[in-house]
Order: sequence, then structure tokens, then C-alpha cells
Amino acid sequence: MKSFRYLAILATATGLVAFQAAKSPVHAAFSASPGRMNASSQVAQPAAANPTADNIGAASYAKHCAICHGDHREGILPAFPPLVGIKHQMTDQQITTLIHSGKGRMPGLPGVQNEELAALLQYLASSTEITPAVTAGAGANRKGIQLTGEAAAGGALFLQNCAFCHGRDAMGGETGPDLTQSKLVLEDKDGSQISGVVREGRIEKKMPAFQFSSPELVSLVAFIRARVTAAASMKGGRRGVAVSDLQTGNVEAGKKYFNGAGGCAKCHSPTGDLAGVARRHEGLQLEERMLYPRDAKSTVVVTLPSGEKIAGTLAYQDEFTVGLRDKDGSYRSWPTERVKYKVDSPVDAHVEQFPKYTDDDIHNLMAYLQTLR
Repeated sequence: MKSFRYLAILATATGLVAFQAAKSPVHAAFSASPGRMNASSQVAQPAAANPTADNIGAASYAKHCAICHGDHREGILPAFPPLVGIKHQMTDQQITTLIHSGKGRMPGLPGVQNEELAALLQYLASSTEITPAVTAGAGANRKGIQLTGEAAAGGALFLQNCAFCHGRDAMGGETGPDLTQSKLVLEDKDGSQISGVVREGRIEKKMPAFQFSSPELVSLVAFIRARVTAAASMKGGRRGVAVSDLQTGNVEAGKKYFNGAGGCAKCHSPTGDLAGVARRHEGLQLEERMLYPRDAKSTVVVTLPSGEKIAGTLAYQDEFTVGLRDKDGSYRSWPTERVKYKVDSPVDAHVEQFPKYTDDDIHNLMAYLQTLR
């Protein structure tokens, strides 16, 4: 029983790290990683005598993006996705909107305009000869399999475009499910169903559409099939945590904990925000959200020197700057030394609960949540 608790805590650790990263001062991140800063500088410094669009774009990338997405666009999994191959997923206009507006923990960069913006887009679209930190071969060998040339090519695409969500070995990751247990993958005999999902995306599940050529799709399917084979051959036949593994608690005890000692009812309602939660999430994903709801939005109220109060969703915070998105969706920020502000972070209550849970509490609470369909 304890093992599942440990798995769940480990599963939430990634979210906690990402959350802390989002709150960490940018300058602190640089100063804490002098090696990375030097590496970025080496990659990004343009030629002083004749700056071209390429090195202007590289310099812009190093200044704004490399700290999270890696010096060579390889990403820092599982927290930050690779940007190599981003043009498979997004148009220039979509990338521009993302750069200017930000998304999630990524702050907007409205100051990147004109020549710098064009150069940055060109840089992001360029191919790279730099070998990613994690290669297809490394991903395969980690599970003791050898990939064919076709599957290895698909593995490279997978690492660049899919691993952030589905994990390096396709066994589930940051937000995506375990593809080696996917009913669609297992039933797809000719690869057409997998290819269809990749081409069209699943917008309702926040999976974008990808613009791969037919040969690229064939190689991607070959890699996924290789991972299915590898997962099936794992010792004991165990490929992850099944939904049934987490259905061992007592529903009534979980309901009592929800309304009592757990304090869940202070913020949540089984007929309100949690109505149907078990239809939207199941298994380890549901337990992860129960322990650490990483997409929960913090709110902030900023009091200006004039006494005016401005409320919104917390968009950025470090020791020098606090930023929010107001009710109109506009981003606004202030130096922290010039305003007063109060942040309300609903995630904090979940974090504070970590040391208080017993194994029975977690299993019972999960059993109760699984009845909210």
C-alpha cells in the first residue's frame, strides 16, 4: 500500500518543481546556474562585426528562452518542452502570439518586436545539427531494446515533439497518457488511427495537431510500436500504475475525511467544482490532481501607492516584480518595492497537507473522489 503513496508523491514532485521554478526569480535562476548561463552566452553571442538575422535570432533566444527551453532548444524535461521542431506544431502567427502573451508559467514578451521578432522566428524554424541531450538510442537502450532505423528516426521526432507530455519512453509524462497502454494504439493495426490523431490533434485534451510528412508519421508509429513491445516485455509484465491499483480505499472513510480532517470541503464541493471529476480524470492522473493541482490559478490583489486596488490572476512573481492578468486579460506588472500585494494560492493548502496524509487517508480519499462521476 505504501508503494502507491510513494508513487503518487513522486508523480506530483514534477509539478511541485515546476511550480517552484515559476516562482523563482529569473536572476536567481541564472546566478544559481553559472554553467548554463555561460553555455547560453556561448551559443547566443552574435558576431559583433556583421550581425545577421541568424545570430540576432540566436541572441534573442538565449536572452529570453534558453533558461527554460535549453541552450539548443532541446527542452528541459519534464518541466519545459523542446522547441526543436516547433514549426511542426505552430504557425509563425501562433508562435508570435505565444511570445507576446505568454502561457501558463511562461511570461509574455511584448517587447520582442520587428527585426528581433522576425529573427527569433527564423531561428526557431531553423534546423539544428546539435545532437539533443537525449537521443532516440538513449531512450531505447534505457529499456534494453534496439530500434530499427525507421523507429529510431521516429524516436527523434517523438523526443522533440511528444516526450514532454507522453514521457521519453511513451509511458506517460507531464500531462499525456501512457501510450503503451492506449486502447487506440493497441487496436491500431496499420497506424492510420495514430497518424490521424497526430495530424488532427485532440483539442479538447489540449493536444495540438502536428504537421508531419507521411514518412515522418510512419517512423513515429514505428517508434510507438517499439515502445509498446518494450513495455509488454518488462519484467513482471507491469507497465505502470493501473486504475484498479488505486481503487483500494474505503469510500465512506474518504467522504468523512473530505468533509472533516482533510479540510477539502473548505474549498471544494462534490456537486460544484468536483462534480464529474472522476469522468474527466482517472487513476494516477486523478490522484496527482488530488495531491497537487498544478494548474490551479493563484490570484493577487495589488494596492497601488494611490490606494487603488487591482485584482487578477497571478501571472508573474519574483522578489522585484509582481504581474497579473486583469479581468480583461491584459498583463500588468509593478516593481514590488512600489506596491503592496497579497497572493492567494490555493495550491498551498495541498502542499501543507502532504505531511499530514496517512496511507489510508490517500486511498480512502481517492476511493471517494472516484465516485464523483
